[in-house]
Amino acid sequence: MTPDDTKPVNFTVKAPVYLQIGDTKADTAHSGVCVVDVNLPFGKPVNIEEVTFKNYYTAYVTVRLLRRNPEQEAPAKWCTALRDLPLMDNPHTERGSQDYYTIHRTQMQVEPDHVVCVRLILRQPSLAWLTFSLEDIKIFPHTEPDPEKEVSDWLSDLTLIDQHPDLEGLPDPQTVSSSIQQMWALTEVMQTNQTTASIGRFDVDGCYDISLLSLT
Repeated sequence: MTPDDTKPVNFTVKAPVYLQIGDTKADTAHSGVCVVDVNLPFGKPVNIEEVTFKNYYTAYVTVRLLRRNPEQEAPAKWCTALRDLPLMDNPHTERGSQDYYTIHRTQMQVEPDHVVCVRLILRQPSLAWLTFSLEDIKIFPHTEPDPEKEVSDWLSDLTLIDQHPDLEGLPDPQTVSSSIQQMWALTEVMQTNQTTASIGRFDVDGCYDISLLSLT
């Protein structure tokens, strides 16, 4: 998914071209194939993150890209990025006919980078629909994450945690420290006053009481 603040690329959509078979002058919408070219800004190739659109009775879409190699002066070349992506469960039924779709760069067979034109080839084999197309087409650019910003965000989160530790449910540190000091002082006093005289369990005036030695 693209970040919320990413804006779509400006482009120009050419009028759809419905392919014909032979020289027929019949309704071209019934040919079953339509081509839509999306021209990106001249001189500004785009690295594509995703393409979004609303379907209008198109059964399948193929995505072709015109890419220019920035390291070479050779002409741009066409390549197929995605072939016959199903947009409708069944070309003869309504399901999926007017849904919104997103094609992410990870779905494409080639890296959609340095693109100067996107060609969408639409197919609708069913004769049940008078026309078919794609609406509300948007192309979002791919942006690499900034490592320095990620580290900065991580340090900010870490500092925030250090400044606001979660002490809910814990006793007051000063009260705990005071109690420990009082216990230590009491222990010192008891150790100082402890008698060193030996008190034998069975020692009675230097001899043993025979009754205390009896076993029961």
